[in-house]
Amino acid sequence: MARTPSRYAIHLMLAGGHTQVVHFPSLDAFQQWYGTVLNAGPADAFINVPITELPGEYLVVRPSAVQGIRVEPIYGALDDDEY
Repeated sequence: MARTPSRYAIHLMLAGGHTQVVHFPSLDAFQQWYGTVLNAGPADAFINVPITELPGEYLVVRPSAVQGIRVEPIYGALDDDEY
């Protein structure tokens, strides 16, 4: 029986060597955000990246600054690991 991830950690590799990890509750939620926010509009416009650990807070980046994305499924409960 295959395990189902409880959430997904999205590692954003940004220009200048910075990284940021944000979490999405499902792969579909991430793909919807990626398709509608990150790839829509001009590359130099600011976009909001939701920070689920801090409700109501966002990371603001330019899509052109995102150099890479790593998607990591998390199988444990929210309390099993630290952010």
